[in-house]
Amino acid sequence: MSKARERADNETSELIERFLRYKLVIQGRSPKTVEEYHLDLRLFFRFIIARRSGINVESEEFGEIDISCVDEDFSRSIKTLDILEFMAYLAKDRGCATSARSRKLSAIKAYFKYLSAVEKVIDKNPAADIEAPKLKKALPKYLSLDESKDLLASVYADENSKTKERDYCILTLFLNCGMRLSELVGINLTDIDRQGRSLRVLGKGNKERIVYLNDACRAALDDYRAVRAKDGEIKDKNALFISRFHKRISNKTVQWLVYKYLGEAGLQNKHYSTHKLRHTAATLMYQEGGVDVLALKEILGHEQLTTTQIYTHVSNKSLEEAVNANPLAEVRKKETK
Repeated sequence: MSKARERADNETSELIERFLRYKLVIQGRSPKTVEEYHLDLRLFFRFIIARRSGINVESEEFGEIDISCVDEDFSRSIKTLDILEFMAYLAKDRGCATSARSRKLSAIKAYFKYLSAVEKVIDKNPAADIEAPKLKKALPKYLSLDESKDLLASVYADENSKTKERDYCILTLFLNCGMRLSELVGINLTDIDRQGRSLRVLGKGNKERIVYLNDACRAALDDYRAVRAKDGEIKDKNALFISRFHKRISNKTVQWLVYKYLGEAGLQNKHYSTHKLRHTAATLMYQEGGVDVLALKEILGHEQLTTTQIYTHVSNKSLEEAVNANPLAEVRKKETK
């Protein structure tokens, strides 16, 4: 990376910085979410500056554009058409998926809403009436009950593993509680109640929630903590899950171990991931356990019920049984005469 590009990537404008601080401090968005806002806005304003300056959006110079010039006057100059052209650029030139385009539009909408409603430095919000790209409603991928059992069994089938208890505990929490990756990695010892019946996680938007633990989770935690206590070199004393470097385990390490055990369970070709384990927990609770969708919403930490309803899809077996339950299913041609 050139020094010019590195410098441009680290710079922002005072106005954008105020917006980012507002999202982080006032609205309580997570640092990761705020950083994504920053990246999306940086790309948007680079696009606008490039068009106005005659810079080729596919050139190396595009990636070195400094957005520190984005002030109130510059923001007031943005028109609805500018945003629509940016969305077209994302789709045609960058090949961004619908979800990526929707996220970037969300950042732009949030920025101009802030300028209009909070700082009141623009009279008209150019992004207000732009509709988000329609997202494809795909059913979530998930492991079956038998596949989930095979995945757990693969941990202790690995005779060379020195982290069996930790890895088994991680997979157990994913499959039973439906945690997000960041929530699991962030668990501290002090987040677990004294009876071991529940623990506290920090979800999206820095929102805390209580996750209740079943017998499988409690047993896995007890086994792991007994092993963890023998590590006298732990650097992050409060972190629950520790890496081989004696520090809090990272997202990448957890992702790696999930892929590892998926492979050992013969599930590597099904494109499963850590997030698919969250889908699995939700689906098994709803389909196999009969958990109410409202309770599932609270368990998963969703803000909107519509987000949870994706897990209320019905299995093919259930659809087949529903059709066969039709009272006309046994009526043959000769019986209709």
